[in-house]
Amino acid sequence: MPIFSTYDGTRLAYHLVGEGEPLICLPGGPMRAARYFGDLGGLSRVRQLVLLDLRGTGESAVPQDTSSYRIDRLVDDVEALRAHLGLEQADVLGHSASGELAALYAARYPRRLRSLTLITPGTDTLGLPATDQDRRDAAGLRAHEPWYAEARAALEEIQAGRATPEAWAGIRPFAYGRWDAAAQAHAAGSPAQRNALAGSLYYPESGLDTGATVAALRELPVPVLVLAGEYDGGPTPDRAAELAALFPHAECVVQRGAGHFPWMDDPGAFVRTVSAFLDPDVSSVQAGGIRLAYRTWGDPSAPPVVLAHGRGGSSLDWTDIAEQLAARHRVYALDFRGHGLSDWPGRYSFALFRDDLLAFLEARDLSGATVIGHSMGGVAAVLLAERHPALVGALVVEDAPAPLPLDPPRPPAERPAEELDHDWQVVPAIDAQLNAPDPAARESLGEITAPALVVGGSRSHVDQEQLAWMARQMPGGRFVTVDAGHLVHADNPKAFLAALRSFGVG
Repeated sequence: MPIFSTYDGTRLAYHLVGEGEPLICLPGGPMRAARYFGDLGGLSRVRQLVLLDLRGTGESAVPQDTSSYRIDRLVDDVEALRAHLGLEQADVLGHSASGELAALYAARYPRRLRSLTLITPGTDTLGLPATDQDRRDAAGLRAHEPWYAEARAALEEIQAGRATPEAWAGIRPFAYGRWDAAAQAHAAGSPAQRNALAGSLYYPESGLDTGATVAALRELPVPVLVLAGEYDGGPTPDRAAELAALFPHAECVVQRGAGHFPWMDDPGAFVRTVSAFLDPDVSSVQAGGIRLAYRTWGDPSAPPVVLAHGRGGSSLDWTDIAEQLAARHRVYALDFRGHGLSDWPGRYSFALFRDDLLAFLEARDLSGATVIGHSMGGVAAVLLAERHPALVGALVVEDAPAPLPLDPPRPPAERPAEELDHDWQVVPAIDAQLNAPDPAARESLGEITAPALVVGGSRSHVDQEQLAWMARQMPGGRFVTVDAGHLVHADNPKAFLAALRSFGVG
């Protein structure tokens, strides 16, 4: 367990979990030991978590001066940790009450910050106090839970000024999206992990200079993520959105089904959201209520090309092709819902993937872009060009199944035992549609007005005659076969790029 001395000589402990770029993690409580973070739902697989025990908590020493428990004085402990780690700029994550601490650090040391991640952060010291009504409204969302009546009674006792240890324990279920055994064990550890005296001194009675802090945050030059839980009462999603609006470069994400500890409620959703934010090569947009992650290459002013991957893939599948196309194009490659670092909502269909493409093009103002789709992404691109022909400037369909029933139909698929980088529910949903596609999809092929290129793989399992037929149904369509398997652009990238160039792309 590493130890360092902070500005006043107090020795502070931190814990390292995982490997990769360091991410300084500040625990809430206020003044709760960092062990409740665990590995943040598996975030340690992509970043090294630097879990700081704030002074007087966990393995850190108790300071001689108890006034140093104030949130504004703890800021210099965070700066001392950054210097100790030898980081020119730090990625900082703050949870709950330490969301405010992290924000104060950002306001005081903006040049020492690379990114700021605020997980269900406190908002009171930033001029956006959570209200009793916020908590009552959030509690009402859980009225269907078997524990609701008892927990709501405890909340009313606290709000009436009759807070007792029993009442505080009684409202714990509201903090979690699922009040299961794991959540109960996590909550039960809180009293022993928290320094009650330090917590009582965390917020100074004299208050803080909120105006100066907010003014500094409005000028913060770094990216900020505010992640709220759908069921959280402090902050509610609305309050979190107000907080995000203080920053010039912030995004607010609401994790469905989550409470105050979102990495406990849905570790996968939490890790995907935070990983996408922390990766400098990944951006995200809210499109049709779904967070879609995407990658970009090339000059932003160049003609746009949008790449849509196949089932089970991600934007990374296009890296080599995107780098080649970027010489003359601005290239965008998205992760469809249920794939990669985008949201995994559990509902999937070709029409929904089409809607992802539509919402993405509209969110990024890419009307008239060339859309290149492989397999599942190709079907989505075809459906988009049928429904919104003016939106697609040119269409490339790479070895995507024609909208004709499979013969023989695919049998039910069995889920592999290993961990997947896509939502398994995509597979049975799409298999069902491949077996019995919507007849409107083939009937509308003639509605596509964009010039279209259908590229097949001569060694693919996809019927090449059906691909040729599909190209003939499109008024501006043509078909070319490449010596490749189903993943044409990966099996024979040279020939694939040549086909694109002959079509006027690349």
